[in-house]
Amino acid sequence: QVQLAESGGGLVQAGGSLRLSCAASGAIRSIGAMGWYRQAPGKQRELVATITRSYSTNYADSVKGRFTISRDNAKNTMYIQMNSLKPEDTAVYYCHADVTYYNGIGLQTDGSWGQGTQVTVSS
Repeated sequence: QVQLAESGGGLVQAGGSLRLSCAASGAIRSIGAMGWYRQAPGKQRELVATITRSYSTNYADSVKGRFTISRDNAKNTMYIQMNSLKPEDTAVYYCHADVTYYNGIGLQTDGSWGQGTQVTVSS
């Protein structure tokens, strides 16, 4: 099995910065695309940013120029640097990864989610 663990969330004032991390663990063979998503109270989960294994990135319009996604393939870890935070960035942030892992019989590829980390931006 594979586990994704987010860290780095917290409370910050508007205009401040946070850096989230997402570490994958388990019998991992490789990780393909990874991404950050967020869900605010009463709203649907939305895409924040994605990054491929070859480091191509994509951002939601609402975070372009403020957030930077990155990854370390050797450490099976993804990051997102969030600058110039706004109250509307307040949400639970989830990481997602397409992970190929050993299931005891052979290789299997599944999309995996982390448990989420709360980011709260005060005005």
